[in-house]
Amino acid sequence: MAGEKYLSIKEKVNGFSFANLGFFSGFGGGIINAVYSLILLDIFQNSAKVGVYSAIYSAFGMLVALFAGEFFRVTTKSRLFYMGMWTIGICYFMMAFSVAPATFITLDYVSGIPQILVGMLIPLFMADFSKDVGIAKLNGRYHLWLNAGALLAPMVAMAIANMFGLRTPFFAVAVIYIVGAAYFSWFKIIQEDKKFKKINPRHTIKSVMRTSVRFFKQPVLLRAYVVNFGFFALAAMRNLYVPIIVIQNGFSKGTLGLVLTLGIIPYVLLSEPIGRLARRYGTRIWLLAGFLSYAAFAFWATFAGGWTLLTIFILWQISGALMEPVYDLLFFNNTKKAEQTRYIGVFKTSANFPKIAAPLLGAAAIALFGMTSAVWLVTGIIALLTAFVCFKK
Repeated sequence: MAGEKYLSIKEKVNGFSFANLGFFSGFGGGIINAVYSLILLDIFQNSAKVGVYSAIYSAFGMLVALFAGEFFRVTTKSRLFYMGMWTIGICYFMMAFSVAPATFITLDYVSGIPQILVGMLIPLFMADFSKDVGIAKLNGRYHLWLNAGALLAPMVAMAIANMFGLRTPFFAVAVIYIVGAAYFSWFKIIQEDKKFKKINPRHTIKSVMRTSVRFFKQPVLLRAYVVNFGFFALAAMRNLYVPIIVIQNGFSKGTLGLVLTLGIIPYVLLSEPIGRLARRYGTRIWLLAGFLSYAAFAFWATFAGGWTLLTIFILWQISGALMEPVYDLLFFNNTKKAEQTRYIGVFKTSANFPKIAAPLLGAAAIALFGMTSAVWLVTGIIALLTAFVCFKK
């Protein structure tokens, strides 16, 4: 299974068990997304600087993703996942009570490493145990739980923030990830230990470069990368700037929590149906519909205000829900299981690279036009260009 042996695992555990882990990622990640950009705005006092910080942070994440293969080489996936969940929990517990901006930022970087690894490991586990079910169906289940968790998150985050302060929701995130680690331990996975080999930095860099070149020489994987880039660029702009723009338009944190919660509903309703339909009709039609409609909403949001803008922020989540269960299937459907662990680090940089490029483009748009809503113009252009890649054979 993807180059690793499973010596023992609890009898009732299957691919859906790993898909259920999406609940913990969704709940924890949803709370983080609800308050993260507001905390950064409080630290930097400028929305353009928030975009620059986000880009620098994502550049760090991209390096971690590129070298993720080295983590997989020295220890088993199950041990790495368990340790990663605990590390995230401890870091966010400390971030909830950190006072100095430097302390918060340091912990932000430390927690980023296991977050990236955990995000890679869940789909790898699902691929290992997909069997006759198929990765598309498991992906649908994973995103159903991911969004079910995220549905609860914004209201919880805003309620805690209003009562105890903007950073205290991170305490709830810590609890969620520690509970997730306990759930994973129930699987009782035992894998064959790997023999530790001394790491040669020069050899490691050369190995990463060779793997990257092989990846991008394959047209279908290059296409998968571009589609992933487009999807995560839209998500980066939405997660970073929707909370800021809602508050700047004079709405309360409670209204922001409601908008974010309502925006999750399409994902909950469509995750499994789109996963099933993708298995029957393919992924391209859903990607095209998602990117094109997202572009239309983004251009509209550039000039909208008040309650119309909030309505757009909710409606364009339908576009995202059409794409979410299928955006990474081009990778998993076109690589052998033995190659997925080797290539996933390179592929997952497509989730980090847009978080560098998109916020920088957003910051440039804000500086050029003098208003934060200019970021939606950039978002619409990204959506259109990615739709073109999907359409072009």
